[in-house]
Amino acid sequence: MIPFATDEGGFNGPTIGEFFPEAIFFAGTPFEINRIMLIRFLAVAALLLIFWIGTRRMKVIPTRMQSVVEMGLDFARVNIAEDILGKKDGKRFLPLITTIFFMVLFMNMTGPIPFLNIAGTSVIGVPIVLALVAYSAFIYAGVKKSPANFFRNALFPPGVPPFLYIIVTPIEFISTFLIRPVTLTLRLLMNMIVGHLLLVLFFSATQFFFFTATGGFKLFGAGTLVFGFAFTLFEVLIALLQAYIFALLTAVYIQLALAEEH
Repeated sequence: MIPFATDEGGFNGPTIGEFFPEAIFFAGTPFEINRIMLIRFLAVAALLLIFWIGTRRMKVIPTRMQSVVEMGLDFARVNIAEDILGKKDGKRFLPLITTIFFMVLFMNMTGPIPFLNIAGTSVIGVPIVLALVAYSAFIYAGVKKSPANFFRNALFPPGVPPFLYIIVTPIEFISTFLIRPVTLTLRLLMNMIVGHLLLVLFFSATQFFFFTATGGFKLFGAGTLVFGFAFTLFEVLIALLQAYIFALLTAVYIQLALAEEH
């Protein structure tokens, strides 16, 4: 019988309950704070601190921290905002896109960090709020550009035979105004949930094989440890990639709202 399948001293894998920890402060009130909320506060504090240190004394020859902050801002400006929206509209929506990018990045990065070990975006609150912000920016951009035609052209695309609108309009409504915020939310949320569960699985298995399993089963601990460290590096990459994708899709949706046909 495999050791981690036994009843006594058996292996306990990660569960979805880890994303719903007990309250630490203000239990039973609307202001309840648990471990994940504290991690979110820490991520925001770290973000503000890094930007404050990097920008408080700007110099022509930048310090290391100033260089790091400028590189991050330039990445968001050049590779996301201006690349998708152009210089004019990119500058206009740059504060929003930059905020989304760095907020998602710092919240994601708490996942692979030891002693934190869970992303602030692994519970639906943050992903859904950011998705609604991106969705609101999309609606605002379209209405601002063409108040009279935005919704009409979105739901009744020009060039479609009128008799087909009975099919096309519901599809456009669902895909444009419902699916976009849902997919933004779920893409980020599910990546962070799966990443956390896999990391916990690998390192819990390592602990089990090294300290609980008997005989030759201990050798499996070396394999799970290697996989755990490898997946930690992969999770860092995923954290970066998901921040980029979320900000990029926000810019793409805004660009679609600003397109000439609207």
